[in-house]
Amino acid sequence: MTSPRRRPLLGRLVVYGLLLSGLVLVGTPFAYMVSTSLKSQRYTFEYPPQLWPREPTLANYLAALGKDLFGLYFLNSAVVALATTATTVLIAAMLAYAFSRLQFPGRDALFYVLLLGMMIPPVMLIIPQFIIAKQLRLLNSLGGLVAVYVTMNLPMQTFLLRGFFDGIPRDLEDAVLIDGGNRWTVFWKVILPLARPGLAVVAIFTFLYSWDEFPWAHVSIKEATLRTLPVGIALFQNQHLTEWGQVFAASTLAMLPVVILYVVLQRHFIKGLTAGALR
Repeated sequence: MTSPRRRPLLGRLVVYGLLLSGLVLVGTPFAYMVSTSLKSQRYTFEYPPQLWPREPTLANYLAALGKDLFGLYFLNSAVVALATTATTVLIAAMLAYAFSRLQFPGRDALFYVLLLGMMIPPVMLIIPQFIIAKQLRLLNSLGGLVAVYVTMNLPMQTFLLRGFFDGIPRDLEDAVLIDGGNRWTVFWKVILPLARPGLAVVAIFTFLYSWDEFPWAHVSIKEATLRTLPVGIALFQNQHLTEWGQVFAASTLAMLPVVILYVVLQRHFIKGLTAGALR
């Protein structure tokens, strides 16, 4: 029978073991991707595979950067992701504030209608999206991608931010209103600074979606110079099917902006997730 003193230690060991197992399970594919990107072609399929290449080389990275308009694809993705993130955070914050603080007819009904966007798989919306985008002349343009991505992200991000806004004390807003401020003053000077962790969560999720999204970008963009990075890498893989080192090098470079964004916002991101869990 386990003594009471050993139970907390045993519980921690179980938790750490599960976390370590999850880290290995998630991290192994990324480690293999980086390792293969540093291998020459003759070592790509060696058996048994080497976690660290015997003769590491940056030739795959140089080849990936110099082929198939990779730099332009990277720039297109950066423009689309940054524009989508900024627009989504601003509009979702204003919508969430309206649903959280303002009283108007049909507020709850409109909120539930907005949430319907979270319940429909994005793949099912490709055909109606294509028809609407064609009528609005949003196809084959980066602006059209931004418009669609913002629309797809608004329901979820508004839902998340409304939860954060509901947790902000109303007394702070009342104090600003009593001192002569208006709703815009409350929104910009009180709500947004206090909701910074929530905004970081929304920004990271939106950036991830718009940076990695493939189906709609592949359907709506036909001009080669307007392709985003996921589409470019997919076509790159088809054209260089045996050059896995170059494919993995391109994928590693595509992953860097996401890692940098998380490192910059990780403090707010962790606070946001913790606050959401507590609520």
